[in-house]
Amino acid sequence: MKKIINTPKAPAPIGPYNQATLIKDTLYISGQIPIDPATGELVSGDIKKETKQSMENLKAILDEAGMTFENVVKTSIFIKDMHQFGDINEAYGAYFDADTAPARETVEVANLPKFVNVEISMIAVK
Repeated sequence: MKKIINTPKAPAPIGPYNQATLIKDTLYISGQIPIDPATGELVSGDIKKETKQSMENLKAILDEAGMTFENVVKTSIFIKDMHQFGDINEAYGAYFDADTAPARETVEVANLPKFVNVEISMIAVK
């Protein structure tokens, strides 16, 4: 049976979905964009700050599910400009130990929700 995970410490979904779904010990987290949940405003203008906000949103959802970044086994990063890959990696990498970092793909896309520059989703296991 699935359990829906939502927290006010991350942005509310902007469509017909939830922040995350927990099935047994596996948590599937919807893509998070750089919206500050306290203000509802987009963080923009600096890809490192945008990535950090997306990661903080993911952290809040992990916390609500009783998990941490140590539980993350897979991430997907969608970016608008592959030239920002290095800066995104730097901000993203601050949340993981390089030796135990999860599997990942990074894909350049034409557009993202609200026309942001980065969106990150995760799968975590207890």
